[in-house]
Amino acid sequence: MPGSLAALEKGDLKGVSADYVASICEMCSTRCPISARVVDGKNVFIGGNKEAKAFGGKVCARGGAGHSMLYDPQRIVKPLRRVGERGEGKWQEISWDEAYEMMATNLNDIKQKHGAEAVAFSSKSGSLSGHLFHLAKAFGSPNTFTHATTCPGAYVIAAKAIFGTKLKRDLGNSKYIINFGHNLYEGINMSETRGMMKAQMDKGAKLVVFEPRFSIVADKADEWYAIRPGTDVAVALAMCHVLIEDNLYDKAFVAQYVEGFDEFAKEVKAYTPEWAETISDVPAADIRRITHEYAACAPHACVDFGHRATFTTEEFEMRRALYAANILIGNIERKGGIYLGKKAPAYNKFAGEAVAPVLAKPGVKNLPKITAKRIDQVDEQFSMVWSSGGVYQSILDATLEAVPYQLRGWVMSRTNPMQTMTDRNRVVEAMLKLDFIAVCDVYISETAAYADLILPESTYLERDEEIADKSGKNPGYYVRQRVVEVIGDTKPSWQIFKEAGEAMGLGQYFPWQNMETLQLMQVNKDHQLLKQIKDLGFVTYGQPLMLREPSMVSKFAATYSNAREMDEDGTYGSALSFKTPSGKIELSSTKVEKMAPGRGVIRYRPVELKQADELYFIQGKVAVHTNAGSQNVPMLSQLMSDNAVWIHPVTAGALGIQHGDAITLTSSVGTEKGQALVTPGIRQDTVFAYMGFGSKNKELARAVGKGVHCGNLLPHKTSPVTGMNVHTTGVKLAKA
Repeated sequence: MPGSLAALEKGDLKGVSADYVASICEMCSTRCPISARVVDGKNVFIGGNKEAKAFGGKVCARGGAGHSMLYDPQRIVKPLRRVGERGEGKWQEISWDEAYEMMATNLNDIKQKHGAEAVAFSSKSGSLSGHLFHLAKAFGSPNTFTHATTCPGAYVIAAKAIFGTKLKRDLGNSKYIINFGHNLYEGINMSETRGMMKAQMDKGAKLVVFEPRFSIVADKADEWYAIRPGTDVAVALAMCHVLIEDNLYDKAFVAQYVEGFDEFAKEVKAYTPEWAETISDVPAADIRRITHEYAACAPHACVDFGHRATFTTEEFEMRRALYAANILIGNIERKGGIYLGKKAPAYNKFAGEAVAPVLAKPGVKNLPKITAKRIDQVDEQFSMVWSSGGVYQSILDATLEAVPYQLRGWVMSRTNPMQTMTDRNRVVEAMLKLDFIAVCDVYISETAAYADLILPESTYLERDEEIADKSGKNPGYYVRQRVVEVIGDTKPSWQIFKEAGEAMGLGQYFPWQNMETLQLMQVNKDHQLLKQIKDLGFVTYGQPLMLREPSMVSKFAATYSNAREMDEDGTYGSALSFKTPSGKIELSSTKVEKMAPGRGVIRYRPVELKQADELYFIQGKVAVHTNAGSQNVPMLSQLMSDNAVWIHPVTAGALGIQHGDAITLTSSVGTEKGQALVTPGIRQDTVFAYMGFGSKNKELARAVGKGVHCGNLLPHKTSPVTGMNVHTTGVKLAKA
């Protein structure tokens, strides 16, 4: 195929060092610290960075397989221009100069005729988004989007509403963990996954899981409840009811730190465990008992507030209810609970000295003033989302329906909405309507297959990037560094967007010469500090600190002679404040009520996810793949190339389906063919598939047509307030 690694002469891998190089993985969004080296010019060994203690100096299967992308014959290593119809799969190799000229001509033409706002820019969140969004600002477009509303955005928005900022879990020190399907033993986050393992195996923590299928996290739990899909909020609110009505909540904590408790207590009075049982199928007696056990372990207990998957349109209420169950036992800034990250400026203030270096934020003055509104600003209820990645799927609305105005162009970096957004046909329709599409990626993804221009990005093993903040209970930094010299004619995304900007006449907004220039700007030209971070790859500073944990505060105060004076109770509790209008935790919010009337108080609203003659269709993550980003990666494809559909034996028997049979799933928007995995580990009214399979473009040769394409079955539905794509629907199952 034109532009592929297979078209180049094969050569040895050239390592940048004979020794290990510290860097950052990019096989999922966790971005674990790694240590890697070239072996005999043939391969790259990837292990964990031992400096990163919480990560255990380990990598997961995905992290260990990253090297196989380097020399994958299907990898794209030359810029490509479409020469056939969109999606037809006809490509021509071009030079970088030609690619930049094509991008500049098309984008500047759209800007001149329709305004810069007629171009949307989207990216996988994290390090990849910053440089693309800088290009968008320099260009003059307000329309920048991460993948948040297709994956992790909801728990962040719910946290912003209640706390004013996002929080972290201290699972490793929990004595009791309640989990609503956050499958950390498959959707692996190395530090949190190892933390939960530590809590269970070393400290005897109890784990209770509410999930419709017998997932790996359910398998490792003490108790599993096959909850009805989409009813998590009812169980969470019933737990809050028990905590309040049975006098189990932390009254002193609520009095000092919480706003809106009375309104919340009044609302949940009706949400009894008996009421929740009729909705969720979880026995009332168990809800009550579990809540009492949980409260008995307070404050060193945690209700996991989750990550990916929006089960219903009531996602905002669900995530807020999970946070509320934590708040009521007063586990904020306590071991085993949830806490705020301690970045250098705040940490140094508590210590009374410069314990941790504070990184500068390299900026560019005099960027164009953008007056156009974002395309997702048509509805005030999404106002908290605008600065948190935006409502990604609004790109489709603006393209197909010109709401609030017509989009003409789309520039993407390592994002695959053809897989991750709902209603694949609608994504195709939108992409066919646009004037120009440019995609920066390692492969011709299912989305890139519909682009006009493909810009080949270097893999994470070939890139240097800025220093990133990895602060937890104390400040920390890490950095991505090249392990091998660049293969083919690829470039890191920061360089691609800098050079594209220069070709577009925006060079004045890209004053840095290279990545080291940016890194030195971050460390205020402290060469020794930069060397230390690069040599170690992962650095932390000072004593871990949780503001309401007496033992940690005592150790902190004893370490730093100028440290803030402790409160009478031996904590820094009086310093704990929140970025909300009241400065407190807001269980009820006048701000939310104003932007989304009727949602100021957390409450239950019934939802309809399927018709009576349908089954619930749910999805989730698997430990050897990353959503829509890894099905074509050689080693991971070998480990798992298909996503068989989980079906209960009773359901399968009624339809004459046996294990391994070909089956069809049909929803309101599409039909997919798959393979039956008959198992008692799922509810009779539910079917399940791991997401990220069933690609429909021939360029992903290992992945095309293998498995069920989840996005092709999910109708276009957006959750209020959070702006999330809803990932539960009804399907009809049949033997093929």
